[in-house]
Amino acid sequence: MATLGTSHRIQGDAKGGGSSGFYFKTTREAPSEASDVISHGLLVRGGFIQQIAAGIFNLMPLGFRSAEKIKRIIREEMNAAGALETTMPVVQPRSIWEESGRADSFVPPLSSFDVAGRSMVLAPTHEETVSIMARSAISSYRDMPLNLYQIQTKFRNEPRPRGGLLRTREFEMKDAYSFDADQAGLDASYDAMAHAYRQIFRRCGLNAVMVQADSGPIGGKDSAEFVLVADSGEDLILQCADASCDYAANVEKAEFRKSINPAEDELEIEKFATPGVTTIEALADMEGVLASKTAKVVFYTIRGRVHVVVIRGDYEVNETKLRNVTGGDDVRLATADEVSDAGFVPGSASAIGVDSSLVVADDSATTSSNLLAGANEEGFHLRNVNYGRDWTAGIVTDIAEAAAGAICCECGESRLRADRGIEVGHIFKLGTVYSAKMNIRFDSPDGERREVLMGCYGIGVGRLLAAAVEANHDGYGMMLPVAIAPFEVALVPISMQSNVEVRATAETVFEELTAAGIEVLMDDRDEAPGVKFADADLIGLPVRLVVSPRSLKRGAIELKARSAPASDASDVQIAEVVGRVRSMLRE
Repeated sequence: MATLGTSHRIQGDAKGGGSSGFYFKTTREAPSEASDVISHGLLVRGGFIQQIAAGIFNLMPLGFRSAEKIKRIIREEMNAAGALETTMPVVQPRSIWEESGRADSFVPPLSSFDVAGRSMVLAPTHEETVSIMARSAISSYRDMPLNLYQIQTKFRNEPRPRGGLLRTREFEMKDAYSFDADQAGLDASYDAMAHAYRQIFRRCGLNAVMVQADSGPIGGKDSAEFVLVADSGEDLILQCADASCDYAANVEKAEFRKSINPAEDELEIEKFATPGVTTIEALADMEGVLASKTAKVVFYTIRGRVHVVVIRGDYEVNETKLRNVTGGDDVRLATADEVSDAGFVPGSASAIGVDSSLVVADDSATTSSNLLAGANEEGFHLRNVNYGRDWTAGIVTDIAEAAAGAICCECGESRLRADRGIEVGHIFKLGTVYSAKMNIRFDSPDGERREVLMGCYGIGVGRLLAAAVEANHDGYGMMLPVAIAPFEVALVPISMQSNVEVRATAETVFEELTAAGIEVLMDDRDEAPGVKFADADLIGLPVRLVVSPRSLKRGAIELKARSAPASDASDVQIAEVVGRVRSMLRE
């Protein structure tokens, strides 16, 4: 079996044919299910991946080589950061998930099955197993800091896998877990991983932005995503437009500076008729005011009961923030029947007269005076509704969704801009979320038994490859960064089977580049030049060398970077090929 660093011929040995040929098969058209995401289509067409089932893929030889290069970079940076590699099982007893409290709450639900009468699960993540490992490894503060990592298969039963390697059910992931005795130690571990991640993405040729993020089903307080800005991204990120302000956040987490309505003395509440008026826009137009002078109600079902969620009319509810402030339970918009059965009047509702335990309010609605609101009676609304006097809420906090154009919460001056992005990494400060439940404790210097502080740090290998394609492609195919391209050079001989000089020159160049440690894929198939050029462009190797009867008449071969236009191709003397290719790869 050839090692990753070797070169390969597509056809086989130097005489053509043979068992040493590199598997290479491209297609002109992508399957229909790959039509909506560029990387999915290109990776399938280029022979990098093969779909087996929804969200489940084979990595073909080209894809395998790229994935192995990504993993090598990850390992080098994790090791440099002091993390220790380990391996944890994909199949796990359900009992350890019950111990952590996530057996029935993880989203998407765990995939369970029985083995010899014992309930088992396919691991979507490894906090539980690493916790078991840590509680046997840590007994004293002297055993920390400790950082363990693995590159392992995961399985999440995604209801709607999409985008090829961007959202799959089975995937390979690097996850690391830090263990520290105090907050200062956790902060240091978190910062070290953030630095390692920046190095990983830089080395993979990706300009990933670190943004504040929601922790989701993993848990913990603070987390950040590394996001590659791309139009095809499934995440929406908001960044301050001022280059000197580094605020950036996922829309699920993003905060902003809310506008403040002018202070007013509270006025007497007034009921008035609003026949046919059922929207905030229609109500504001009728009264000749801005939407910021209204209190909007949105009905959500939380833990089986309809709740009244109140927010100022010019803002929208952020469901992730709402889910977090109500305890992380499943939150969904209430159905029309649920709203009616609870006794509410859609289109003319307010929190007046509602048990405050069923009311969640955005702070924008509680700090504004004399708002317009529903009268809880069809065809009627109220003027001059005020929080505290007319209604109260069990929870008052920020549940508003940030949007492009909002004022940055950090600098307080510039506005936010919105970009689509692909998450390529996520880091979390878990704190004691797992150590408290799974009994990871240590003897502190003062003799007290304390809970270990944990961090969690993940990178999806296949997702990173797909993201690289999303960020590096053109109308002809992929343009993979040198560090993660399956080969560095595409060597394309023209008329190799019929032209002795072309064959001899191609073999010489192939051997010299290989001897210099440069990875070459030589296309010695008996195909038309157009087919070979199209395939070379499709798979996106960084450098293309063409050996043809025409170029040899000039005493040279043709050299071009994949990212350069065809007009930039230049002649290079055979004796200079290695040096020129090395220089181009460095660039």
